[in-house]
Amino acid sequence: MPILKSNTMLDFSNTEIAFSLKSDADLRNAYWLFKAIKQPLLVKCGKGLTQLAMGIHFPVAWAVKPTLFKQFVGGETLDDCTPSMQQLMRFNVKSILDYSAEGGQSVLDIQNSFDETIRSIDFAKGNPNISYTVFKPTAMVTDELLCKASEKREKLSLNEIREYRKFRERFMALCERAYKNDVRILVDAEDYCFQDAIDELTEEAMRTFNAKRAIVFTTLQMYRHDRIPYLQKIWQDSQTNKYIPGIKFVRGAYMEAERARAAAMGYPDPICKDKQATDDNYNAGLAFVIDHIDSMELFSGTHNEFSNQYLADLMEKKGLKADDSRIFFAQLYGMSDNISFNLANAGYCVTKYVPYAPVNKVLPYLIRRAEENTSMAGQTGRELRMIEQEVNRRKLSKMK
Repeated sequence: MPILKSNTMLDFSNTEIAFSLKSDADLRNAYWLFKAIKQPLLVKCGKGLTQLAMGIHFPVAWAVKPTLFKQFVGGETLDDCTPSMQQLMRFNVKSILDYSAEGGQSVLDIQNSFDETIRSIDFAKGNPNISYTVFKPTAMVTDELLCKASEKREKLSLNEIREYRKFRERFMALCERAYKNDVRILVDAEDYCFQDAIDELTEEAMRTFNAKRAIVFTTLQMYRHDRIPYLQKIWQDSQTNKYIPGIKFVRGAYMEAERARAAAMGYPDPICKDKQATDDNYNAGLAFVIDHIDSMELFSGTHNEFSNQYLADLMEKKGLKADDSRIFFAQLYGMSDNISFNLANAGYCVTKYVPYAPVNKVLPYLIRRAEENTSMAGQTGRELRMIEQEVNRRKLSKMK
């Protein structure tokens, strides 16, 4: 992917801006947390102990809350997240409140996830701190049914058809609530085996609710090599059916599992051949949407510095203002503050995914965050390096 000539070179190394939200104590806590996460054995042991504690209902909140929870989660409830959102907004960074309770497959779990997502959409109505709402389709139906509906629709039993219709009703009810509240809603992407059914419903929702502006956003995991043709298909469909697609890009979260399942099930590997191909795919997606920005909206969710700079360059080349509200840059809460805060300081529209849920229900999310940071040595190393730089900068500043 060629580097565009740009007059807007963003400085993602400015730690004073990057950590303007954090006190000295917050920085120290973050340093020791990322230091621990960098040790695979420590993370593996911590995961095992945490799962054991959850299995026997041993209270772990006292250990988790001041560490992983504080770094990566906004609070246990919607109201708990308000101070975090207000702090972010002081630096022109908006929030997406993401109910991150994971793993429940019972009827009660599904209903609770639906009800809480409805509450989050209502909470976002008219709230200047919130940019989007979001939901995981797998929280609204069992994995078994969603997989079968995606891959073997014709083999659904009558009872499964009825249950799938209930899932569709929940899906559309969330999108309709967002539409009535004038709040944009992101439909998260899932594993390959679930995605066809999700794409089908998201397309239907976009045709229904996006006539005047993008309310419903589909998510494209760009480590899938078929996503650029799919993006082009969405745009063509939007021209035919007169709606404005909302496009959210991420690189993807399930690469190893996807490759293993493809090999086990005997279908072609859906994942790009290597990281460079994924990066090129992601950046090509950005270029396509910016080329068609008069009939699309964009949500770019990435911790990759090049892709963030590249999007800023594309906007400049197109003559778009930094604060064009059709284009948002996004990162996860507790990560890549050097990107988020420096983009916001330069005037771009920036938002953070802010997870929330009771401690015991958000633990699977926190374990995954720790594991992902452990496997992403470059990411964790960058976080540590920048924290050290800011600590040293503050020490020198106090000595002057």
